[in-house]
Amino acid sequence: MVRLHGDRRTPLLVLAVVLSSLAIIRVSHQCRSDYAQLQSLESARWALQEDYSRLVLEESTLASPHRIMQVAASDLAMAAPLIRRIQVVSQ
Repeated sequence: MVRLHGDRRTPLLVLAVVLSSLAIIRVSHQCRSDYAQLQSLESARWALQEDYSRLVLEESTLASPHRIMQVAASDLAMAAPLIRRIQVVSQ
């Protein structure tokens, strides 16, 4: 027969249930906080990825041979040498 009154384990079981409930609440809150932080970090990662893609595109545009020749001619006043001024050196 089960005794409900006078059992010494009952307060311990109640305490265990309360502590377990508090632990579940704390872990659930931490999980939600971590998920929110993950979402913000993923958003920042996407923004950085977009910036990187734009920079790669800009770099490839600025490094194109046509652009380099244009800058060399206009900004640096460079030009291809005349054919009569080219000398071939051999060993």
